[in-house]
Amino acid sequence: MTSPQLLELIRSRNLLDAANVAKLEKESAASGRSVEELVHEWHLLDDDRVAEAKGTALGIPFQKIDPATLTPEVMQLIPEETVQNYGIVPLEKRDNLLVAGMVNPDDPRAQDALKFLAHKSGLDLGVYVISYADWEKALHKYSPYESEVARALTAIKLSNESSLKAVQLDGGKDVKADDAPIVRIVADTLKEAVERGASDVHIEPEQSYLRVRFRLGGELEEVASLPAELAQPVVSRVKIISNLRIDETRVPQDGRFRTRIFDREIDFRVSTFPTPLGEKVAIRVLDPKTGLKSLDQLGLTGTNLERVKRGIARPYGMVLISGPTGSGKSTTLYAILQLLNTDKVNIVSLEDPVEYFVQGVNQSQVRPEINYDFASGLREILRQDPDVIMVGEIRDNETAGLAVHAALTGHVVLSTIHTNNAVGVVPRLIDMQVDSFLLPEALALMLSQRLVLELCESCRKPEDAPPAVAEAIERTLDTVSSEQRKEFQPPYRIYHAPGCPDCHGRGSKGRIAIFEVFEMTKELMLLMNKEVSLEKLLAEAKRQGMISMRADGVMKALRGDVAVEDVLRETSSD
Repeated sequence: MTSPQLLELIRSRNLLDAANVAKLEKESAASGRSVEELVHEWHLLDDDRVAEAKGTALGIPFQKIDPATLTPEVMQLIPEETVQNYGIVPLEKRDNLLVAGMVNPDDPRAQDALKFLAHKSGLDLGVYVISYADWEKALHKYSPYESEVARALTAIKLSNESSLKAVQLDGGKDVKADDAPIVRIVADTLKEAVERGASDVHIEPEQSYLRVRFRLGGELEEVASLPAELAQPVVSRVKIISNLRIDETRVPQDGRFRTRIFDREIDFRVSTFPTPLGEKVAIRVLDPKTGLKSLDQLGLTGTNLERVKRGIARPYGMVLISGPTGSGKSTTLYAILQLLNTDKVNIVSLEDPVEYFVQGVNQSQVRPEINYDFASGLREILRQDPDVIMVGEIRDNETAGLAVHAALTGHVVLSTIHTNNAVGVVPRLIDMQVDSFLLPEALALMLSQRLVLELCESCRKPEDAPPAVAEAIERTLDTVSSEQRKEFQPPYRIYHAPGCPDCHGRGSKGRIAIFEVFEMTKELMLLMNKEVSLEKLLAEAKRQGMISMRADGVMKALRGDVAVEDVLRETSSD
């Protein structure tokens, strides 16, 4: 089904509102990507629902796929290249019948490819419609990382010095991707990182081997151990595709590149660092599928979500997100940006660096080495007729003053700031020499957040909370409203996940944020027009019914989203 046909189907069945249909049409035309891919990436509709609607329209039954049931014997009937290019998945072989799933069974090219393969194997054909998400999961099963790396290492034959020279990248000249094992090792490593949802890849030369580690759910995990002799060629390959100098190994270098993996564009940000054993490489994986999320996917729910939506709906004012480094502040900023990003709004951002490219947002990266920093960039932004301004971080007095000025002159300003909690944003701005009488009008919303591991739904199991944990839960729930409290009654049940194949034995499938949201109200304005003190701010937060990060985390733990021990540890200072 072509993109225009799918759009018409979505429109005729009222699966999406007119605004989202128009947004899909515009982005598909501009980028050349299919509507179904965009629906999947933006989480606009359940993938199964789209596939069921297509199946009904085409008169072909829909089939849900469990990738675990795809055996190697069945998978070898259709090559990976065909699966990737035509959206086809082999489901099973029944006697003389090949049963296949197709994302677009009405695509003539896909039909011809499948008929050719079936005829070649002497099999008849049976076809189902499958969802885009299930096709993507099936595609991931085709290239197990360890076996690909092992095959590449076998091809290198390190004992033969001439063969090693043949795969090294020399004089800035690339090598053919089909021939070079080094190229395959780098490509397979990046592919595995995307498949497993890694946020970073670390390639580190050690004394006797080259270590490859992924950051998964905030923690580093070693995924490969390569011969030490491969350190220079592997690092050189990464530098080549990042447009870095391969003959400069004495100083750090930064670069980035983009490639298509699993049928979507992935950005990689690369940093090299010289060590006595050779250059270390850190690669940030900027996958829009995992990095660009909606507010509810981040963990904002209920009262907190309502307050955030109210705050960003104001015509002007600052929305400030606080938390330590690595707490997901930028991810939350991008989620808010996507809500505000429409054709009628001019959004300009200053970032250090630009992590995700967002269609429709004018993004700019600061460069302090040429005196283009947050403060100087903010002055220039105000001449660009912005409606919404995003500043990566308020880290000095000058930037703070300019951001407050921008908010007071009719702009929505989004930024981050380092404080321990949402209430601490006000005294932090005053410490940055912002006049306290300006803040009641300038501030709209203050958030604080931490990240905790999200439990795997497939293997999480409930158990009775130990007495000490139950007591901590009871004390925390005493701080929330009776309406919120009534959902949770003793005896309290908490959850743990031992690990399973779905989560690669980790017991978690990523991280989720716990939040607290402090809103600018009339009462807070009156308070701040008098003497500002932390005690009075805390009293106003209590009057608002602000849910603390610990309370938000404990309620998530009682619902089975996170482990209560992680929440208590992350919020121990609160």
